[in-house]
Amino acid sequence: MVDRVADPWGARTPYRQGGCWPDRVDVQLADGLSPRDVDRWVQSASVLHSNGDAMDIAVKDGRIAGVRGRAVDRVNHGRLDPKDLYGWQANNSPDRLTRPLVREHGRLVPTDWDTAMGRIVQRSKQLLDDPGGWGRFGFYTSGQLFLEEYYALALIGKAGLGTPHMDGNTRLCTATAAAALKATFGTDGQPGSYTDVDHCDAIALWGHNVAETQTVLWTRMLDRRHGAEPPAMLAVDPCTTPVAREADLHLAVRAGTNLALLNGLLREIIRRGWYDERYVAAHTVGFDDLAAVVDAYPPDRVAAVCDVPAGDVERAAELLGTSRRLLSTVLQGFYQSNQATAAACQVNNLHLLRGMIGRRGAGLYQMNGQPTAQNTRETGADGDLPGLRNWDNPAHIRELARLWNVDEMTIPHWAPPTHAMQIWRYAEQGSIELLWISATNPAVSLPDLARVRRILGRDELFVVVQDLFLTETAELADVVLPSATWGEKLGTFTNADRTVHLSEKAVDPPGAARADLDIFLDYARRMDFRDRDGGPLIEWTGPQEVFEAWKRCSAGRPCDYTGITYERLRGGSGIQWPCTDDAPDGTERLYTDGVFNTDPDYCETYGHDLSTGAEFTADEYRAREPAGRAFLHAAGYRPSPEVPGEEYPMLLTTGRSVYHFHTRTKTGRTPELDAAAPEPWVELNPADADRLGIADGDPVQVSSPRGTILVPARVGGIRPGVVFVPFHYGYFDVDPGKRTPRAANELTATAWDPVSKQPIFKVTAVRVEPLEPGE
Repeated sequence: MVDRVADPWGARTPYRQGGCWPDRVDVQLADGLSPRDVDRWVQSASVLHSNGDAMDIAVKDGRIAGVRGRAVDRVNHGRLDPKDLYGWQANNSPDRLTRPLVREHGRLVPTDWDTAMGRIVQRSKQLLDDPGGWGRFGFYTSGQLFLEEYYALALIGKAGLGTPHMDGNTRLCTATAAAALKATFGTDGQPGSYTDVDHCDAIALWGHNVAETQTVLWTRMLDRRHGAEPPAMLAVDPCTTPVAREADLHLAVRAGTNLALLNGLLREIIRRGWYDERYVAAHTVGFDDLAAVVDAYPPDRVAAVCDVPAGDVERAAELLGTSRRLLSTVLQGFYQSNQATAAACQVNNLHLLRGMIGRRGAGLYQMNGQPTAQNTRETGADGDLPGLRNWDNPAHIRELARLWNVDEMTIPHWAPPTHAMQIWRYAEQGSIELLWISATNPAVSLPDLARVRRILGRDELFVVVQDLFLTETAELADVVLPSATWGEKLGTFTNADRTVHLSEKAVDPPGAARADLDIFLDYARRMDFRDRDGGPLIEWTGPQEVFEAWKRCSAGRPCDYTGITYERLRGGSGIQWPCTDDAPDGTERLYTDGVFNTDPDYCETYGHDLSTGAEFTADEYRAREPAGRAFLHAAGYRPSPEVPGEEYPMLLTTGRSVYHFHTRTKTGRTPELDAAAPEPWVELNPADADRLGIADGDPVQVSSPRGTILVPARVGGIRPGVVFVPFHYGYFDVDPGKRTPRAANELTATAWDPVSKQPIFKVTAVRVEPLEPGE
């Protein structure tokens, strides 16, 4: 087998436009184990990226012993990401949490479940006994749990406690995807399908290093590029990524200028008549305003703002404007940058102008960063309401109240749901007094880490952490709950193209660790939450019951799951939503009829001003008379809130490595992946490195107004004036006694997009200085 650390994408299987992507089954087993030695294979899918690669888990002697891809699945046709192939080893790591921990005299000590849960329940009831106690709770979750677990958590928070303070680290990676989809199309949900790669004749990657974040999707793109009638490719990224090197045209824009670029490209498409006038007139609202705004962005202005050649802007516009079937993907280079939602909406505008929505080969992916991020949004565990309902629509609140049999006023809907950055602010101010963190490590992943550590260390804040390992965050908790993970529990999750997969339980969790669903249901039972008739609010005992309840909640909504069952998901491929009895195989593409989910009684939001984030009222929304048409949103470019200056003359952008996921909680415990990228680095342009007297491998200090990190230098392919640091690394990868500052988020600012509230990780002003060896 090909060394998938050295070659993350594996062997090519070329195919032509309109053809079927050939199968290629990737397998990785424990040393010395052959497929015939495996006791059994158990169905699952990946939780180390958002692609949704289907796989089987190998079990030997009661332990996970490897994986193989599922050729039958529509998503990956048997291929697996390097993190899929090797990351399963973290399940068997000797430092797994196996017992609950509680803080005694400043130290975390082992205890039993009754003691740990008793402390959480005692604190919860104390808070609820005081007026407004519901507002003292905050929940910060992740994109790692299963649909059933998120839905149980949403019901506990929204109907049991009645708190609006529920969000998670998906705010850091996927909030802008949801915001842009809702703003343009009325509700969340990706319009396209991964099969659009098979049919497109052009691919545009907008701030999306798909080669390292979703390697199997990139493999599909590469196989098309190596086959007959290959698609043209455009990459927009300040770094020379594998995507940029493959692309026919690479626009290495100045960080924070994405909106200016898109405005200029849309101007050229409109002025050159490369848009579908008939489609725009029949299916969109706002063309005249958009045309007026983008007309102020001719190629010369775009070139000056973005620092790319005007001729390349014109070449990009021609590639986009003359393609017959354009596929676009968007990710963190846009989502975590300046004017994130406005820029992402312009990619939606591009597809609407060209009439390339709901057509085979004309896919649009406002991509997710985490494997179950889509489920947080669908179920309401990220602050939205379950079923992609509108918090500002009284009829939607009544629907939920009837479904859950609770009083309407119990469900928080008097203001927008509290986003993650505000939850942390409330915890800092003291209005949130219990913060429950599940399956994530904010002490490494949030911006301005010195501030995050101060918040977690507040004596007045009761912190619960539910995780697999004693992370940097868990070390600061009052109670730590050991949880089961993928392969150790049963549930479903949904990828970025709306494909739902079932993950079966292959082995038992270690020690006393419990499935996250079991932990949430235990809390609900101990809290004795009641419905309006005095009966138990939650009577579920297992994941299949929760899934059936979720189907009732999703019925009639955009994410309708009513046609999906566990049995239908077993043995074959994943199934896309919406899936009903009338469409039992799922729906491959949305909006094929040009009718969008913008009806005021159905839509998920009444919208925002893209520049200020101000919420529009229901009356303002109705006055636009969408009548099933999509919105063409316009906004002018504004410089980033933090720009280089004399003291901090360079721009930092953060991002991923192909070998790691999030904060390395799992991949850092995988020998092959850890060896491939054992430490962070700072990448510099050769001219900047020469000017600063820095050679490849030299130790350097990177500083911002928030902090300093010490990392080695890499001299490579990044635009001048910009530096890159991967965000995966925290303290626990080095000597705990030394605690070398090396986390990228020591440097980043507490600032966010006005609409999506996603932090702006991609534009931080920094200073880079060489260090003497040993300094």
